[in-house]
Amino acid sequence: MSRCIRSFNGKGPKVADSAYVDESAAVIGDVILKEDSSIWPQVSIRGDLLTITIGKGTNIQDCSTLHTTEYPKDSGQGFALSIGDYVTVGHGVVLHGCEIKNNCLIGMGSIILDGAVVEPWVFLGAGSLVPPVKVLESGYMYLGSPVKKIRPVSEHERQIIRENAEHYIKFKNRYKAQI
Repeated sequence: MSRCIRSFNGKGPKVADSAYVDESAAVIGDVILKEDSSIWPQVSIRGDLLTITIGKGTNIQDCSTLHTTEYPKDSGQGFALSIGDYVTVGHGVVLHGCEIKNNCLIGMGSIILDGAVVEPWVFLGAGSLVPPVKVLESGYMYLGSPVKKIRPVSEHERQIIRENAEHYIKFKNRYKAQI
């Protein structure tokens, strides 16, 4: 394993061959990176307590932090972190012990806390705060701190969500070609 991809407590990351991890990122412990996922500069993914799963075609952009919550301490229970397929996680996002389903866009600087669930086709505006155990209903735009449901996601916005994920698959392939 490289310095940026390393084991912790006997568990090491499982990284698909087609995934990309920038050399300045840290991917530690019980982490699963599926096909065509991409991890960009200065991202911290700490699977040192519970499992973190990142789905196919999902991109985690610069300076984002991903972690889990174990409660009670040392119990092996709590909130793991699961991100579905074709999700874009913008720059500087904090994801902590939450679940994000397929085809979502998480805006820059957003924070999603323990036990929160983001259902498919959610567009989360930049700088939003999703409180613990909050469920964001599928197909809506949310914004604010704490988040509020704003309106349904349009067909055009659904297309943007998918095209953005596909763009990052192509982009990571360009990076991988230069390694």
